Formats: sequence, structure tokens, C-alpha cells
Amino acid sequence: MSKSDAKGMWSGRFSEATDAFVAAFSASEHYDRRLYREDIQGSRAHARMLADCGVISQADATAIMEGLDAIAAEIEAGDFPWDPALEDVHMNIEARLTERIGEAGKRLHTGRSRNDQIATDVRLWLRTVMDESIGLLLRFQTGLVDLAEREADTVMPGFTHLQVAQPVSFGHHMLAWYEMLVRDQARFADARQRLNQMPLGSAALAGTTFPIDRHQTCAELGFDTPTRNSLDAVSDRDFAIEFVSAAALTMTHLSRMAEELVIWASPLTGFIELPDRFCTGSSIMPQKKNPDVAELVRGKSARVHGALQALLTLMKGQPLAYNRDNQEDKEPLFDAADALRDSLHAFADMVPALTVNRDRTRAAAREGFATATDLADYLVRQGVAFRDAHEIVGKAVAYGAAEGRDLAEMSLAELQQFSKVIDGDVFEVLTLDGSLAARDHVGGTAPAQVRIQVRAARQRLATG
Repeated sequence: MSKSDAKGMWSGRFSEATDAFVAAFSASEHYDRRLYREDIQGSRAHARMLADCGVISQADATAIMEGLDAIAAEIEAGDFPWDPALEDVHMNIEARLTERIGEAGKRLHTGRSRNDQIATDVRLWLRTVMDESIGLLLRFQTGLVDLAEREADTVMPGFTHLQVAQPVSFGHHMLAWYEMLVRDQARFADARQRLNQMPLGSAALAGTTFPIDRHQTCAELGFDTPTRNSLDAVSDRDFAIEFVSAAALTMTHLSRMAEELVIWASPLTGFIELPDRFCTGSSIMPQKKNPDVAELVRGKSARVHGALQALLTLMKGQPLAYNRDNQEDKEPLFDAADALRDSLHAFADMVPALTVNRDRTRAAAREGFATATDLADYLVRQGVAFRDAHEIVGKAVAYGAAEGRDLAEMSLAELQQFSKVIDGDVFEVLTLDGSLAARDHVGGTAPAQVRIQVRAARQRLATG
């Protein structure tokens, strides 16, 4: 079968050739060719089922599967003759199959449509992407837990409004990032369950008159169940939107992390040193070490957010069943998946390899009166009402700001001018390490609690 003849697979109804611009405008093979593995996988299962159900002969099925294997090898080797005139990955493979094996190739499409075919291909592809995403999340989580354990005793300032608030453990901060990723992983796993239903056999929209066995192809392709409604099966893209939604939230988390890494790597804070291999220099300023990987991840979050908006908008006005609009789902989906994969890969490699400047983080925690709340808590334990304690500490902080000294640097006499209940034991709570250790409860920043959470995280990671 020639390429020109292959175009007749769908053009029998028409009296004139498709306009050249329209053919190019409607073609998708230049990007949906990345689904070739899934397309061949689905076709093999479909051909085997058709033969087992007596719809096609076993000889035809054998020829089809051998032909598909040869085509896969051609594509892998870069020798496949992709033709934009054949519109998409499905028709390119089917036309090539018919060229190779003759009439048997034409029988492969019995009992199916490109509508259920693409819905199946994308689910197969996205299922693999979700598994890879979960794997990368687990790898990044492991790195964060390792870093948290290593820096459990490292003091740094905790912030609200980007102002110094209270001392926290650097390890505790890393476990906050870890918790974000745990939720991300759960969202992907949850979405994967709904994705893993098989549309193949729904045909164009109403099913097929041939005696097919959808449970057979479902089992072979590793789906949990066939879809229950053919109209919904060919037109549904919820699974793609759910994935990109989960990806957008994950990228939001990575972007927040990236922002902190950029701030921390600046000489103005000097909290961390990123490995040279994850940074770049300047073409004109030789002293520069730019945190480009973190900045790019922060930027790529915008692409994924845009992909989510594109898919939601794409679907919002579509009636049942399949519409050609759905061809536009793949580019934002592919782009979001690529951005997520690359960003997770980069952070899983880079973040655990950073070096913490412990002296600098400790010095920064001494700035901004980070132990003011500890002094207020001390006063409350001495019988002072919290609101009164708040007022007392506020005055002490104002005095310290005017004098240029932290609370822990004041004398007992200076502190007692604000409240006579303050005694010599106050300095135990005004130290950074004392402040950390005092928050020794579930979810607290005490190093002992960080290590408990590290152990719990390792147990969760061990079970996947």
C-alpha cells in the first residue's frame, strides 16, 4: 500500500483532496509520535484479542505482531519514515504496517477507532509517567530525610513574613519540605488509580458490533478494569487534568523550595553553598556563582501552571463525545510531564548535596530577637498573663533594638527592669539551643523530635 493510498483510510466520503494548509494544520504526528511504544503495545493486545475471538485469523494476528515488532525496531533506530500527511502516530504506524505485511495490516483496526486508541495510548503513557514521578519523589524525599538527619542540631532562623521569627532546626525545615512531597506522592498515587481504566473497545463512541473481549485486552495491558461507558471513555481527559493538577501543585512546592535556596545561597545570607555543578557563572562578572537550577525550576512551575489552565479551558466547552479539540491535550500534557520530571531530577540530585554554613545560620538566628517568644513563655510560667507578658517582652525588644543587643546579651538587671519575676534561670530559655530543645513535642523543632520524625520517615520510605 502506498502512502497516497493510505490517505484513503478516511477519505472515502470526500470528493476533493484536503487543503494542504488544513492537512498541516491538523497534523499531530510531530509530537504524538512519542506515543509509539504505547500505540504498538495497544495494537498488539488488540490483534491478539481479535484473533482469540475469531474476528481475524491467527495467521493475520501473527503477521500483525511481527510487523509491529519490526516497526518498533525501525522507530528505535531512527529509520521510520514519518509522514505528516498521515496526520498522527496511529495512521503512520498502520500505513507502515500495511506496507510491510499487506492486507493483514488493514484488519488491525477492526473493532476500534482512533478515538479509543488515543485515549488508551495516553493512559498507558501517563501511567508510566506517574510511576516515574512517584519514583523521583521518593528519591527526593530520601535525600531530604538524609539532610534533615545530618542537620538536626543546626540552628537557623525560622521566618514569618520573611522576618526572623523563632529559632528552628535546619533539619526540621527540610522535613517541612519532605511533608510537601509526601502529599504530592499521595496525589499522584490517588490519580493513578482512576487513570488505570481501559478505553480500548469503546471504538468511536458507541462500542463495536464485533464480538470482542475487553477483559482480555484489559488484563494484557495491565489496566484494572475496562471503562464502563463508551461515550465517556473516548472523550474523558480527567486523568490528564488530574495529573497536571498534581504536577502543578508539586511544581508549586518545588518553586517555594527554589525561592528559599536562592535566598539562602546569596552572600547576603550565606546559609548554604550549592555544588558548583548545579550553578553557572556570569559572562561579564567573574565573581558570580548563580543558582540557575533553582531559578529554572522556579520558572518551570509557570509552564506547568499554564498547562493546567490550558487543559481545563480545552475541556470546559466540549459536548460528548470525542471532538478534535482533544488533539490539543497532548502538547501541554507532554510539556508538563517533562518539566516535572526534569525539575524533580534536578532537585533530587542537588538539594541533598548542598552544604550548610552552620556558623552563619546560627549567627542569623541571633538577629531579630528570635527568642522573644521564649521569654514570653517564661513569664507565663512565672504567673504573668500572656497578654501582659507580650507587652513586657515587646518593651524589652524595643530596648534591645535601641541598644543594639539581643535579649540573651542583656544583663539580669536590665531584664528585671521590665519584670521583677525574671530571675537568673531566664538565660536557659534565651539561648538558641535551649529554645530549640524546649519544643520537644510531636511536630516540634527540637532536635530530638527531628530524629524521631526522621526514623518515621525512613519507615514510610521503606514501604514505598
